[in-house]
Amino acid sequence: MRKIPFSVQILAGLVLGVALGFLARAGDLSWLASTLDTVGDLFVQLLKLAVPPLVFTAIVVSVVSLRGVANAARLAWKTLLWFGATALIAVGVGIGLGLLTNPGRGVSLDTATAAAPQRTGSWTDFLTGIVPTNPVGAFVEGNVLQIVFLALVVGAAALLAGEVAEPFVAVNRALLAIVQKALWWVIRLAPIGTLGLIGNAVASYGWDLLAPLAKFTTAVYVGCAIVLLVVYPALLVAAGRLNPLRFFAGAWPAIQLAFVSRSSVGTMPVTQRSVERLGVPREYASFAVPFGATTKMDGCAAIYPALAAIFVAHVFGVHLSVTDYLLIAFVSVVGSAATAGLTGAIVMLTLTLSTLGLPLAGAGLLLAIDPILDMIRTATNVAGQALVPTIVAAREGTLDRAAYDSAGRRELIDAEEQQPTRSDELAPVPA
Repeated sequence: MRKIPFSVQILAGLVLGVALGFLARAGDLSWLASTLDTVGDLFVQLLKLAVPPLVFTAIVVSVVSLRGVANAARLAWKTLLWFGATALIAVGVGIGLGLLTNPGRGVSLDTATAAAPQRTGSWTDFLTGIVPTNPVGAFVEGNVLQIVFLALVVGAAALLAGEVAEPFVAVNRALLAIVQKALWWVIRLAPIGTLGLIGNAVASYGWDLLAPLAKFTTAVYVGCAIVLLVVYPALLVAAGRLNPLRFFAGAWPAIQLAFVSRSSVGTMPVTQRSVERLGVPREYASFAVPFGATTKMDGCAAIYPALAAIFVAHVFGVHLSVTDYLLIAFVSVVGSAATAGLTGAIVMLTLTLSTLGLPLAGAGLLLAIDPILDMIRTATNVAGQALVPTIVAAREGTLDRAAYDSAGRRELIDAEEQQPTRSDELAPVPA
């Protein structure tokens, strides 16, 4: 298998999964559908297993690593500004596409049977949910937002404590290296996971179920495609004077893994390696990528909630004013962290609906096709997470343009396995 490029393995898993999914649905083979479901669930569970230690150690180490970065405060501020700016553009695309296509017009769905999802979001819950009541509970429950908060606080404290905290930082670096190495093994299973996830989606969601929502599904995919293939390349050329083809060649391993895994955090090690191979300095990439993996969600938190809010408003016969569209943009830019890098964007959608005063039951109408939508949303998320540090590094003059121009010429996954863990990743950051 190692002689076959990893991207080809992913593609083979995708094709075989689609074929087995159609076979399971056409032949009513419940055992095959169940097997595909189990295989896909196991792959996602393995990714989620690594999320708490990966997020905590990655953010602690990234914050401490800012000590060795010149103008760290300016870099962090510019990263946040670009996160917000690209999110604003993405939500603008979502709103514009929603107004143009009217995805909810003519849709006949039984709104009386729709129920609000069990997981809902509100501004109160979002704000109070940031601070954990029990640090251990945040890890046990897998609450990524609370883990991010703890990691930022601990990382900042370790940074200010200086040399006395270096043993603690060294332990976090070692643990991060171990978790990343184990996660690379899980990523190696992505072709099998792809087979199960795609196969189960095809077996579960036939055209009878998708037909009423086909217009909305198409709008989400078209919106993400516009951001991926028009907005991002335009920003690379205009803001960074960079060749978009080289960017996508370097970032492709992370984008394709995000599409099948539906997890920004689970894809984070591949995203960071991709960004480094694009020429972004490792010290800056180790801060920007983990931070982006938990807060930068152009697909889940910008394009999707904008289209979904317009869809729900149409289905329930609610008129949206200009103020409502401005609220959608505000929620998308400020509330991105509510998605916290895990599969699904239900919390962000219910946060948007509740802010607009739309029925939360509208989210229940879209739950059936959420896995299909989440694939392209997550791919867009990860592409944006790689885009911002690349542009910032280019504008700051720290991007290795020779590395950028040669990115993507070697298989990232295969190259990673062929080299040992680099010692400089475990060494203390110089003061």
